[in-house]
Amino acid sequence: MKQKAKYNVAVVGVGAVGEEMLRVLRQRNFPVDQLRVFARSDRTIQVDGQDYSVKPISPEGFEGVDIALFAGTEGEKGAAVTYAPEAVKRGAVVIDNGADFRMDPKVPLVVPEVNAKDVKKHKGIIANPNCSTIQMVVALWPIYKKAGIKRIIVTTLQASSGAGRGAVEQLKEETSKIVSGGCENVQANVEDKAMPQQLAYNVFPHIGSFTECDYTNEEWKLVKETHKIMHDDKIKISATTVRVPVRTGHSESIYIETRKAIAPDKARALLKKSAGIVLIDEPKSNLYPMPKDAEGRDETFVGRIRKDPFIKTGLWLWVVADNLRKGAATNAVQIAEELIKYQK
Repeated sequence: MKQKAKYNVAVVGVGAVGEEMLRVLRQRNFPVDQLRVFARSDRTIQVDGQDYSVKPISPEGFEGVDIALFAGTEGEKGAAVTYAPEAVKRGAVVIDNGADFRMDPKVPLVVPEVNAKDVKKHKGIIANPNCSTIQMVVALWPIYKKAGIKRIIVTTLQASSGAGRGAVEQLKEETSKIVSGGCENVQANVEDKAMPQQLAYNVFPHIGSFTECDYTNEEWKLVKETHKIMHDDKIKISATTVRVPVRTGHSESIYIETRKAIAPDKARALLKKSAGIVLIDEPKSNLYPMPKDAEGRDETFVGRIRKDPFIKTGLWLWVVADNLRKGAATNAVQIAEELIKYQK
């Protein structure tokens, strides 16, 4: 891909992430010449009052495209595997939000605040990490650079939108049924259930499928993706991922053990001046990150920073981000921005 004043961009998929990609491209004034939107079928969609013509995806549709943003999420595999190579063959650089290429050793896995220069290693495809991984590494990277990290224990509290529109609708429907009169088994009365358990007025520790050591694949993503992004597979990482009745915005309770002791005040100072991070850490005034405040924002919010009173190198953090924006669409567009920055 050659450096240009403007670029022909394709967005593949018009679900929640695809629509957010269209929104972010416009809001960040990405230098778009032609914009093509692809999905399974021909239609017109509207995002923030602007109409977009959606065309059926085909290999030929990528002719002349410079950058292709694939919005695929877990459960929608196939488009990237089928069409990403076709886009690359026609000269495009693919930035894929799905899981298909993340652990491919030939494909960079990029969070711009952490490893932006890895975009230069691409061979046509760049992977966008999982939403929960993105916000965690953004928050931990400044501390890692200063004090090192030898261990991470994280519990994620992930919003319904992370599972797609169907989960958001299930949350709405279940909540409505409970508020309007209650049901003994509300999930049984919800059509087209997206979640394995009731989501309204409930939480459950099950995101993805159960795999090795009885961890889910969502939990293993936090391990393997963090190792790849930070270029350090010696960090010991253990995760529990939990679905919560929140519309948008993932929260994470993160415990780390650093290689060198770092005081909470020092950690706050590092994070406060770091790109992409907003520090909100005045718990005595009831000020800390919350998903309702992160929704629609591109930053990663960090607070509740405190030391472990029993482990000298132990530190706790509370991290929140909009999973559809920084956790998906915004990070993908930021990768595209880094890509054109490094073009000669």
